[in-house]
Amino acid sequence: MPPASPSATVARDAWPALAYKEWADTCATLHLWTQVVGKIQLALVPRVNHWWGVTLRVTSRGLATVPMSYGDRLLQIEFDFVDHQLKLRCSDGAAATVALAPRTVANFHADVMARLRDLGIDVHIWTMPVEIEGAIPFEQDRTHASYDAGAAQRFWRQLVQADRVMNIFRARFLGKNSPVHFFWGSFDLAVTRFSGRTAPPMTRGAPNVGAWVMQEAYSHEVSSVGFWPGNGGFGRAAFYAYAYPEPDGFGGAPLRPAAAYYDKDLGQFILPYDAVQKSASPDEDVLAFLQSTYEAAANLGKWDRVALERASQR
Repeated sequence: MPPASPSATVARDAWPALAYKEWADTCATLHLWTQVVGKIQLALVPRVNHWWGVTLRVTSRGLATVPMSYGDRLLQIEFDFVDHQLKLRCSDGAAATVALAPRTVANFHADVMARLRDLGIDVHIWTMPVEIEGAIPFEQDRTHASYDAGAAQRFWRQLVQADRVMNIFRARFLGKNSPVHFFWGSFDLAVTRFSGRTAPPMTRGAPNVGAWVMQEAYSHEVSSVGFWPGNGGFGRAAFYAYAYPEPDGFGGAPLRPAAAYYDKDLGQFILPYDAVQKSASPDEDVLAFLQSTYEAAANLGKWDRVALERASQR
């Protein structure tokens, strides 16, 4: 088998340019659409630690749920950013689609629920969006209605590259390690490493999210890294990294590559996507960022790196 390392055949232009301001409205609408689908998954799958079971995964066509049980059948839902359709497929061969096109969240929600009923699937969800300020219930939201197909596809292509490199990074760790997965609440791709120790109860909240939800997510000490498009007021796509709890001196730790920095307001390390997209070696820069920020958390937090990492990576 080939080694888990950046491929020399990955072209630099595989990392597409996409400024957040160019697709902010589409991003906001798509964020809400993913929450409709994510909440269907939340209703149907067994609870997994840290909410790993309800996330979406990057696929060769877009973003998809895990296979979800309904009686003796399986249902999987995928955002296909090649054909620009939401595809609902069942293990008995039944299938349905919903067009990804300019349409309100209310219309999208109604159409998705109708297609589920056509498939013989009766599922009920809480229709209030989470982790979004000033949220409007899905069935009432006629404000968000943008869909730029080209921008949505470029965002997915960004996720494909981020997912690929983050999985290389994930494979280097022997300890408890999340999948590389997409959180529809915050609309970001993430992978998280664990020290094995419990963490103090999380006190930070989020709109329309109970404290117990956040405490389950951060029940154990973590070093987490990810990629998000710039929503939530940040305004530009970036890779990020943080530790919970944050050890003393974390923000001043050595960092790679040169374009990365610590954002005191966010309490996170940031590597702007623009710097990656323009780099002569995007894969290497992202891996350097992921590794150096993990080392900051692990070294300052006194993790047992001998037990947790492959010897070749230390």
